[in-house]
Amino acid sequence: MTRKSGILADRAIKALFAEGQLKSQDILDSDQIQPASLDLRLGSKAIRVRASFMPGPGCTVAEKLERLTLHEIDLENGAVLETGCVYIVPLMESLELPEDISASANPKSSTGRLDIFTRVMVDRAQEFDKVPAGYKGPLYLEISPRTFPIIVRRGSRLSQIRFRVGHALLSEAQLLDLHSAETLVASDVPNVSGGGIALSIDLTGSSPDGLIGYRGKHHTSVIDVDRKAAHDILDFWEPIYNRGSRELILDPDEFYILVSNEAVHVPPLYAAEMTPYDPLVGEFRVHYAGFFDPGFGHAGAGGAGSRAVLEVRSHEVPFILEHGQIIGRLVYEDMQEKPEGLYGTGLGSNYQAQGLKLSKHFRAG
Repeated sequence: MTRKSGILADRAIKALFAEGQLKSQDILDSDQIQPASLDLRLGSKAIRVRASFMPGPGCTVAEKLERLTLHEIDLENGAVLETGCVYIVPLMESLELPEDISASANPKSSTGRLDIFTRVMVDRAQEFDKVPAGYKGPLYLEISPRTFPIIVRRGSRLSQIRFRVGHALLSEAQLLDLHSAETLVASDVPNVSGGGIALSIDLTGSSPDGLIGYRGKHHTSVIDVDRKAAHDILDFWEPIYNRGSRELILDPDEFYILVSNEAVHVPPLYAAEMTPYDPLVGEFRVHYAGFFDPGFGHAGAGGAGSRAVLEVRSHEVPFILEHGQIIGRLVYEDMQEKPEGLYGTGLGSNYQAQGLKLSKHFRAG
Protein backbone atom coordinates (compact mmCIF):
# COMPACT_ATOMS: atom_id res chain seq x y z
CA MET A 1 0.00 0.00 0.00
CA THR A 2 1.34 3.44 -0.95
CA ARG A 3 0.89 5.89 1.89
CA LYS A 4 0.09 9.56 1.51
CA SER A 5 3.16 11.80 1.78
CA GLY A 6 3.41 13.98 4.86
CA ILE A 7 4.40 14.28 8.51
CA LEU A 8 2.83 11.63 10.74
CA ALA A 9 0.33 13.01 13.23
CA ASP A 10 -0.23 11.82 16.80
CA ARG A 11 -2.68 9.08 15.79
CA ALA A 12 -0.17 7.57 13.35
CA ILE A 13 2.63 7.74 15.95
CA LYS A 14 0.45 5.73 18.32
CA ALA A 15 -0.06 3.22 15.51
CA LEU A 16 3.72 2.84 15.12
CA PHE A 17 3.88 1.70 18.74
CA ALA A 18 0.91 -0.60 18.31
CA GLU A 19 2.56 -2.23 15.27
CA GLY A 20 5.97 -2.64 16.96
CA GLN A 21 7.69 -0.17 14.64
CA LEU A 22 8.35 2.13 17.59
CA LYS A 23 9.39 0.56 20.88
CA SER A 24 10.15 1.78 24.37
CA GLN A 25 11.65 0.24 27.49
CA ASP A 26 8.86 1.71 29.65
CA ILE A 27 5.21 2.64 29.21
CA LEU A 28 4.84 6.00 27.49
CA ASP A 29 4.33 9.21 29.46
CA SER A 30 0.80 10.56 29.04
CA ASP A 31 2.01 13.68 27.19
CA GLN A 32 4.96 12.14 25.34
CA ILE A 33 3.22 12.03 21.95
CA GLN A 34 2.83 15.56 20.59
CA PRO A 35 0.69 16.68 17.62
CA ALA A 36 3.45 15.94 15.08
CA SER A 37 6.32 14.46 17.08
CA LEU A 38 7.40 12.15 19.87
CA ASP A 39 9.43 13.25 22.86
CA LEU A 40 12.45 10.99 23.41
CA ARG A 41 13.47 9.91 26.91
CA LEU A 42 16.93 9.42 28.36
CA GLY A 43 17.92 5.91 29.40
CA SER A 44 19.64 4.87 32.60
CA LYS A 45 23.22 5.92 31.87
CA ALA A 46 25.24 8.73 30.33
CA ILE A 47 28.59 7.98 28.76
CA ARG A 48 31.13 10.77 28.82
CA VAL A 49 33.27 10.69 25.68
CA ARG A 50 36.47 12.41 24.60
CA ALA A 51 34.80 14.21 21.73
CA SER A 52 31.72 14.27 19.53
CA PHE A 53 31.79 11.73 16.72
CA MET A 54 29.85 10.37 13.77
CA PRO A 55 29.35 6.58 13.58
CA GLY A 56 29.78 6.48 9.82
CA PRO A 57 28.76 3.71 7.42
CA GLY A 58 29.45 0.19 8.63
CA CYS A 59 29.88 1.16 12.30
CA THR A 60 27.46 1.20 15.23
CA VAL A 61 27.44 3.81 17.96
CA ALA A 62 28.26 1.08 20.52
CA GLU A 63 31.37 0.11 18.56
CA LYS A 64 32.61 3.71 18.54
CA LEU A 65 31.91 4.04 22.26
CA GLU A 66 34.21 1.11 23.01
CA ARG A 67 37.25 3.28 22.27
CA LEU A 68 35.92 6.77 23.07
CA THR A 69 34.34 6.24 26.50
CA LEU A 70 35.92 8.07 29.43
CA HIS A 71 33.44 6.93 32.09
CA GLU A 72 29.77 6.09 32.66
CA ILE A 73 27.32 8.02 34.84
CA ASP A 74 24.27 6.44 36.46
CA LEU A 75 21.14 8.49 35.72
CA GLU A 76 18.63 6.48 37.73
CA ASN A 77 18.58 8.99 40.61
CA GLY A 78 19.74 12.02 38.65
CA ALA A 79 23.21 13.29 37.83
CA VAL A 80 24.91 16.56 36.87
CA LEU A 81 26.13 17.01 33.30
CA GLU A 82 28.85 19.68 33.20
CA THR A 83 29.31 22.44 30.64
CA GLY A 84 31.93 21.86 27.99
CA CYS A 85 31.67 18.07 28.21
CA VAL A 86 30.19 15.67 25.68
CA TYR A 87 27.90 12.83 26.77
CA ILE A 88 26.20 10.04 24.84
CA VAL A 89 22.97 8.68 26.32
CA PRO A 90 21.17 5.58 24.96
CA LEU A 91 17.49 6.50 24.69
CA MET A 92 14.54 4.50 25.98
CA GLU A 93 12.91 4.46 22.55
CA SER A 94 14.10 2.39 19.57
CA LEU A 95 12.92 1.97 15.98
CA GLU A 96 11.95 -0.68 13.46
CA LEU A 97 10.74 1.64 10.73
CA PRO A 98 9.05 0.42 7.56
CA GLU A 99 10.84 1.17 4.30
CA ASP A 100 8.67 4.20 3.49
CA ILE A 101 9.04 6.09 6.80
CA SER A 102 12.06 8.26 7.69
CA ALA A 103 12.53 10.57 10.67
CA SER A 104 14.32 13.69 11.83
CA ALA A 105 15.05 14.96 15.33
CA ASN A 106 15.48 18.32 17.04
CA PRO A 107 15.99 19.60 20.59
CA LYS A 108 12.80 20.41 22.49
CA SER A 109 12.07 24.12 22.89
CA SER A 110 13.06 24.13 26.55
CA THR A 111 16.33 22.36 25.71
CA GLY A 112 17.32 25.02 23.20
CA ARG A 113 16.41 27.84 25.59
CA LEU A 114 18.85 26.40 28.14
CA ASP A 115 21.63 26.27 25.52
CA ILE A 116 21.89 22.49 25.78
CA PHE A 117 23.38 21.24 22.52
CA THR A 118 21.76 17.90 21.63
CA ARG A 119 21.80 15.69 18.54
CA VAL A 120 20.25 12.29 17.90
CA MET A 121 22.49 9.57 16.47
CA VAL A 122 21.71 6.19 14.94
CA ASP A 123 23.93 3.30 13.91
CA ARG A 124 25.89 3.74 10.66
CA ALA A 125 24.75 7.37 10.42
CA GLN A 126 26.49 9.96 8.29
CA GLU A 127 24.30 12.83 9.55
CA PHE A 128 23.10 13.89 12.98
CA ASP A 129 19.36 14.17 13.67
CA LYS A 130 18.49 12.17 10.54
CA VAL A 131 17.02 8.66 10.58
CA PRO A 132 16.89 6.94 7.19
CA ALA A 133 13.75 5.19 6.00
CA GLY A 134 13.61 1.59 7.17
CA TYR A 135 16.07 2.09 10.04
CA LYS A 136 16.01 -0.65 12.65
CA GLY A 137 17.98 -0.15 15.82
CA PRO A 138 18.65 1.95 18.91
CA LEU A 139 18.63 5.73 19.28
CA TYR A 140 21.31 7.73 21.08
CA LEU A 141 21.43 11.36 22.18
CA GLU A 142 24.58 13.44 22.22
CA ILE A 143 24.35 16.07 24.98
CA SER A 144 26.70 18.98 25.60
CA PRO A 145 25.52 21.73 28.00
CA ARG A 146 26.99 25.01 26.78
CA THR A 147 26.04 27.69 29.32
CA PHE A 148 24.53 26.06 32.42
CA PRO A 149 25.31 22.73 34.12
CA ILE A 150 22.18 20.60 34.23
CA ILE A 151 20.66 17.77 36.25
CA VAL A 152 19.08 14.99 34.18
CA ARG A 153 17.74 11.56 35.06
CA ARG A 154 16.31 8.47 33.43
CA GLY A 155 13.16 9.59 31.63
CA SER A 156 14.20 13.23 31.13
CA ARG A 157 13.06 14.53 27.75
CA LEU A 158 15.50 16.77 25.86
CA SER A 159 14.82 15.89 22.24
CA GLN A 160 11.92 15.08 19.91
CA ILE A 161 11.52 13.14 16.70
CA ARG A 162 9.26 13.57 13.66
CA PHE A 163 8.28 10.84 11.22
CA ARG A 164 7.50 11.41 7.54
CA VAL A 165 6.46 9.56 4.44
CA GLY A 166 7.86 10.76 1.13
CA HIS A 167 8.50 14.41 0.31
CA ALA A 168 6.30 16.71 2.39
CA LEU A 169 8.05 20.08 1.98
CA LEU A 170 6.01 22.92 0.50
CA SER A 171 7.43 24.72 -2.55
CA GLU A 172 7.86 28.49 -2.54
CA ALA A 173 4.73 28.84 -4.68
CA GLN A 174 2.74 26.67 -2.25
CA LEU A 175 4.11 28.71 0.67
CA LEU A 176 2.92 31.95 -0.88
CA ASP A 177 -0.53 30.50 -1.55
CA LEU A 178 -0.77 29.21 2.02
CA HIS A 179 0.40 32.53 3.42
CA SER A 180 -2.25 34.35 1.38
CA ALA A 181 -4.92 32.07 2.81
CA GLU A 182 -3.69 31.60 6.38
CA THR A 183 -1.08 34.37 7.17
CA LEU A 184 1.92 32.27 8.20
CA VAL A 185 3.93 35.22 9.51
CA ALA A 186 2.58 38.66 10.37
CA SER A 187 4.11 40.44 7.39
CA ASP A 188 2.36 42.39 4.64
CA VAL A 189 5.05 41.45 2.12
CA PRO A 190 6.46 38.05 3.09
CA ASN A 191 10.03 37.27 2.10
CA VAL A 192 9.86 33.79 0.59
CA SER A 193 13.11 32.34 -0.77
CA GLY A 194 15.42 29.42 -0.18
CA GLY A 195 12.37 27.23 0.35
CA GLY A 196 11.23 29.10 3.45
CA ILE A 197 9.52 32.22 4.75
CA ALA A 198 11.75 34.75 6.49
CA LEU A 199 11.67 35.82 10.13
CA SER A 200 13.36 38.97 11.38
CA ILE A 201 14.56 40.06 14.81
CA ASP A 202 12.76 42.42 17.23
CA LEU A 203 15.21 44.73 18.99
CA THR A 204 12.74 47.40 20.12
CA GLY A 205 10.90 45.48 22.86
CA SER A 206 7.14 45.37 23.27
CA SER A 207 7.08 45.60 27.08
CA PRO A 208 6.87 48.98 28.84
CA ASP A 209 10.46 48.69 30.07
CA GLY A 210 11.84 47.92 26.60
CA LEU A 211 13.10 44.43 27.39
CA ILE A 212 14.48 42.90 24.18
CA GLY A 213 16.23 39.77 25.40
CA TYR A 214 18.48 37.96 27.86
CA ARG A 215 22.14 36.97 27.94
CA GLY A 216 23.16 33.85 29.84
CA LYS A 217 25.37 34.28 32.89
CA HIS A 218 28.48 32.24 33.57
CA HIS A 219 29.36 30.17 36.65
CA THR A 220 25.78 29.61 37.78
CA SER A 221 24.27 26.83 39.85
CA VAL A 222 22.73 23.79 38.15
CA ILE A 223 19.34 23.64 36.41
CA ASP A 224 17.14 20.59 36.90
CA VAL A 225 15.61 19.98 33.47
CA ASP A 226 12.54 18.28 34.98
CA ARG A 227 11.52 21.07 37.39
CA LYS A 228 9.27 23.92 36.30
CA ALA A 229 9.44 27.44 37.77
CA ALA A 230 12.26 26.36 40.10
CA HIS A 231 14.84 29.07 39.42
CA ASP A 232 15.08 32.84 39.72
CA ILE A 233 15.65 34.52 36.37
CA LEU A 234 18.33 36.95 37.59
CA ASP A 235 20.46 34.12 38.99
CA PHE A 236 20.99 32.86 35.45
CA TRP A 237 20.20 35.68 33.04
CA GLU A 238 21.20 39.29 32.39
CA PRO A 239 18.24 41.23 30.94
CA ILE A 240 18.94 43.34 27.85
CA TYR A 241 16.95 46.53 27.22
CA ASN A 242 16.31 48.78 24.24
CA ARG A 243 18.48 51.86 24.69
CA GLY A 244 17.38 53.55 21.49
CA SER A 245 19.97 52.17 19.07
CA ARG A 246 17.75 49.39 17.62
CA GLU A 247 20.81 47.15 17.42
CA LEU A 248 22.64 44.61 19.54
CA ILE A 249 26.29 43.58 19.41
CA LEU A 250 26.60 39.83 19.89
CA ASP A 251 29.76 38.93 21.79
CA PRO A 252 31.55 35.79 20.58
CA ASP A 253 30.39 32.59 22.27
CA GLU A 254 27.83 34.34 24.47
CA PHE A 255 24.29 32.93 24.52
CA TYR A 256 21.23 35.14 23.94
CA ILE A 257 17.47 34.68 24.09
CA LEU A 258 15.74 37.02 21.62
CA VAL A 259 12.40 37.06 19.83
CA SER A 260 11.12 37.35 16.27
CA ASN A 261 9.60 40.58 15.03
CA GLU A 262 6.74 38.65 13.40
CA ALA A 263 4.09 36.46 14.93
CA VAL A 264 4.15 32.91 13.59
CA HIS A 265 1.20 30.74 12.60
CA VAL A 266 1.22 27.01 11.85
CA PRO A 267 -2.21 25.89 10.56
CA PRO A 268 -3.55 22.53 11.78
CA LEU A 269 -2.75 20.64 8.56
CA TYR A 270 0.90 21.71 8.48
CA ALA A 271 4.09 21.44 10.52
CA ALA A 272 6.97 23.92 10.41
CA GLU A 273 10.67 23.95 11.19
CA MET A 274 13.32 26.66 11.51
CA THR A 275 15.93 26.00 8.85
CA PRO A 276 19.54 25.38 9.94
CA TYR A 277 21.98 28.20 10.47
CA ASP A 278 23.02 29.85 7.19
CA PRO A 279 26.52 31.40 7.27
CA LEU A 280 25.49 33.78 4.48
CA VAL A 281 23.35 35.83 6.90
CA GLY A 282 26.13 36.40 9.45
CA GLU A 283 28.46 34.74 11.90
CA PHE A 284 25.82 33.48 14.30
CA ARG A 285 23.62 30.48 14.93
CA VAL A 286 19.88 30.85 15.52
CA HIS A 287 17.41 28.46 17.09
CA TYR A 288 18.61 25.08 18.27
CA ALA A 289 15.01 23.89 18.69
CA GLY A 290 13.48 24.03 15.26
CA PHE A 291 10.09 22.22 15.38
CA PHE A 292 6.83 24.17 15.36
CA ASP A 293 3.82 21.90 15.85
CA PRO A 294 0.44 22.17 14.09
CA GLY A 295 -1.61 24.74 15.96
CA PHE A 296 1.32 26.93 17.08
CA GLY A 297 0.03 30.50 16.96
CA HIS A 298 -3.35 29.28 15.69
CA ALA A 299 -6.24 31.39 16.99
CA GLY A 300 -8.42 28.33 17.47
CA ALA A 301 -5.77 26.85 19.78
CA GLY A 302 -5.34 29.98 21.87
CA GLY A 303 -2.24 31.14 20.09
CA ALA A 304 -3.01 34.27 18.07
CA GLY A 305 0.15 36.34 18.01
CA SER A 306 2.70 33.71 19.05
CA ARG A 307 6.20 34.85 18.21
CA ALA A 308 9.25 32.67 17.73
CA VAL A 309 11.75 32.74 20.58
CA LEU A 310 15.27 32.56 19.20
CA GLU A 311 18.35 31.04 20.78
CA VAL A 312 21.25 33.00 19.36
CA ARG A 313 25.00 32.45 19.63
CA SER A 314 27.66 34.44 17.78
CA HIS A 315 30.73 32.62 16.46
CA GLU A 316 34.34 33.72 15.96
CA VAL A 317 33.77 37.49 15.83
CA PRO A 318 31.45 40.09 17.38
CA PHE A 319 28.41 40.63 15.17
CA ILE A 320 25.91 43.49 15.05
CA LEU A 321 22.24 42.52 14.80
CA GLU A 322 19.90 45.30 13.69
CA HIS A 323 16.16 45.53 14.28
CA GLY A 324 14.27 43.89 11.42
CA GLN A 325 17.28 41.93 10.16
CA ILE A 326 16.41 38.51 8.75
CA ILE A 327 17.70 35.85 11.12
CA GLY A 328 16.09 32.65 9.92
CA ARG A 329 13.50 30.99 7.71
CA LEU A 330 10.57 28.73 8.43
CA VAL A 331 9.89 25.82 6.12
CA TYR A 332 6.46 24.19 6.13
CA GLU A 333 5.50 20.58 5.47
CA ASP A 334 2.18 18.86 4.85
CA MET A 335 0.72 16.73 7.61
CA GLN A 336 -0.71 13.36 6.59
CA GLU A 337 -3.84 14.27 8.56
CA LYS A 338 -5.03 16.75 11.16
CA PRO A 339 -3.71 15.81 14.62
CA GLU A 340 -6.13 14.71 17.32
CA GLY A 341 -4.69 17.45 19.54
CA LEU A 342 -3.23 20.78 18.41
CA TYR A 343 -0.39 22.63 20.08
CA GLY A 344 -1.84 24.69 22.91
CA THR A 345 -5.06 22.71 23.39
CA GLY A 346 -4.65 20.94 26.71
CA LEU A 347 -1.32 19.32 25.79
CA GLY A 348 0.79 21.06 28.42
CA SER A 349 2.10 23.41 25.72
CA ASN A 350 4.35 25.89 27.51
CA TYR A 351 4.92 28.44 24.76
CA GLN A 352 1.56 29.10 23.07
CA ALA A 353 0.64 32.81 22.73
CA GLN A 354 4.22 33.68 23.71
CA GLY A 355 6.29 36.78 23.25
CA LEU A 356 9.82 36.96 24.62
CA LYS A 357 9.88 34.05 27.06
CA LEU A 358 12.53 32.03 28.84
CA SER A 359 12.19 28.30 29.34
CA LYS A 360 9.63 26.84 31.73
CA HIS A 361 12.32 26.30 34.39
CA PHE A 362 12.32 29.96 35.50
CA ARG A 363 9.89 31.81 37.75
CA ALA A 364 8.13 34.84 36.28
CA GLY A 365 8.65 38.10 38.11
